Amino acid sequence: MDLQLKGRNAIVLGGTRGIGRAIAETLAAEGANVAICARKPDQVSEAVAALRDKNVRATGAAVDITDGPALRQWIESAGNELGGIDIVVSNAGAMAQGGDPASWEANFKLDILGAVNAFEAARPFLEKAAEKNGDAAFVIISSVSAAEADSSSSYGPIKAALIHWAKGLARQHAKRRIRTNVVSPGMVYFKGGIWNIIETNSPDFFKQAMAHNPTGRAATPQEIANAAVFLASPVSSFTTGVNLLVDGAISRRVNF
Repeated sequence: MDLQLKGRNAIVLGGTRGIGRAIAETLAAEGANVAICARKPDQVSEAVAALRDKNVRATGAAVDITDGPALRQWIESAGNELGGIDIVVSNAGAMAQGGDPASWEANFKLDILGAVNAFEAARPFLEKAAEKNGDAAFVIISSVSAAEADSSSSYGPIKAALIHWAKGLARQHAKRRIRTNVVSPGMVYFKGGIWNIIETNSPDFFKQAMAHNPTGRAATPQEIANAAVFLASPVSSFTTGVNLLVDGAISRRVNF
């Protein structure tokens, strides 16, 4: 299927590893130009070089996403460098699992305010892109933990807040043809990721967790990226306000 992304311009927060890297590479493979940011300059440089090998324009920078002014400035600069912004993917997350005030603050500043600042900085570009091409997209990576609670962790409620906010954005900007959708992954495995760390440090727990999933395994970053890029593409032009679970059926709730 042609996702109609050739020549479109995309921003990916947290685009150097895991899900974000897979999203950036999938966008580039579809012909989209990509700008990425992450914390570590060497990882950004390596990822940008790999993206350019796909014969698209690519740029990136080391950005502290919790620094609102710095993030906004980078998005504006990246938008000008690419010649516009058609797609923004908010993928970065603090991954703080505690219920203490510091965990709440870490998750809020990175997951919530990072996404809010990214959207607001990109909004003028998205409006222009939607007016020109009839479609622009904001995709948020949340988590199945938004609706699963085993403890009073701050992680799930923060991810749930993103889904609620996304629905409001979708309705507010529908007439402008700026779509907002969410992808909520279940367990995702990649080298250096949380489940790889658990596998190394707590192999028995890792085996129990894998067995708990009806598929018997975790997702790959590519499987999440496929869903996110589809929702970001003009092929999904009438899909907005959706929270798409990509969890291997581990969740029990019915999405009416």
